[in-house]
Amino acid sequence: MSFSSSCPSQRPALALSRAPRVEPLAARTASCGEKVRQQGLAELYAAMAWRRTLVLLCGSACLLASLLLDVATGPALLPVRDVARSIFGTAQDASVDAIVWSIRLQTALVALVVGAALGLSGAMMQTILNNPLASSYTLGVSAGAGFGAALVIVLGVSLPVPEAYAIPLMAFLFACLACAGVYGIGATRDSSPEMLLLAGIALLFLFQALLALLQFVASPEALQQIVFWLFGSLQKASWGKFWIIAAVLVACMPVLAADAWRLTALKLGDERARGLGVDVRRLRLRSFFLISALTGVAVAFVGTIGFVGLVAPHIARMLVGEDQRSFLPASALYGALLLSVASIASKTALPGAIVPIGIVTSLVGVPFFIWLIMRNRRAFW
Repeated sequence: MSFSSSCPSQRPALALSRAPRVEPLAARTASCGEKVRQQGLAELYAAMAWRRTLVLLCGSACLLASLLLDVATGPALLPVRDVARSIFGTAQDASVDAIVWSIRLQTALVALVVGAALGLSGAMMQTILNNPLASSYTLGVSAGAGFGAALVIVLGVSLPVPEAYAIPLMAFLFACLACAGVYGIGATRDSSPEMLLLAGIALLFLFQALLALLQFVASPEALQQIVFWLFGSLQKASWGKFWIIAAVLVACMPVLAADAWRLTALKLGDERARGLGVDVRRLRLRSFFLISALTGVAVAFVGTIGFVGLVAPHIARMLVGEDQRSFLPASALYGALLLSVASIASKTALPGAIVPIGIVTSLVGVPFFIWLIMRNRRAFW
């Protein structure tokens, strides 16, 4: 007897087992909705990435235009076309070539790298402390550098280096000391952002008091030199100083690129960052080291310059958001642009005179920062 005739009940079961399984309508609808949502998120992310790229490209174009205009302005106004030809090696006038390469270009480039260093250090400071008012200027790092420079001017501390570099070296060391002090005091309470911020404010007042004491006991000549250094100036820029600042800036870039994701996670809070595997304490320590290097080398050569490290990160945050992969480059870019524009304003504000650039950044930065706050009703922080 055949199998089919002896077991007639098996045939429907076999046919039923081979029948295609039909998914419920709700499951198919949920699957389609998830695909649509993922596609929408992908399109949104692509649009945001394109917007960030466009912001960086526009900022770079403005920076190039500002560089050319900065080189062109001065006691003898040069045509922008001749300046561009001189920079790109096609100059037809030897006098223009001499003015550009011997005097003005090095000053304009120092303004760019100093602005980039201050903007980058301010962005890192605001990220690791989670505070919109944090910057190297407001947390005592610049004040520490100013005290170190004044110490050399007043007491004549002898260092085994040329005199032109004695003041920058001491300013750099005291800027690093101020950063180390902020982190050392904050580490007593597990390096919390609040404790680090309070430590920075305390050191700010300490260095300001010590600086006032040095000004009180200084001779009239030393006092004048201290005041001029504290104003901030680009007039003593040189190619050697430019290459030093640029080298420190370039050396910090790989570390920042490696820590971009960790810094973005830190914006979620310390606990969530730890939950994502971020060593928060080590990240803050590494960031403070980079901040001290960037701020110290910038302030050491040009003096105290305020509001660039505060305003530039806010502009970058409004344009590209909090993703550190775009936020950090944008902060450096717009910090360089701000200081370059301030350099132009310092040479054109008073005919026949060059206003110290630290005064210009404060006069322009304060109302501009207030305008940013009042203009934008939604919170960017």
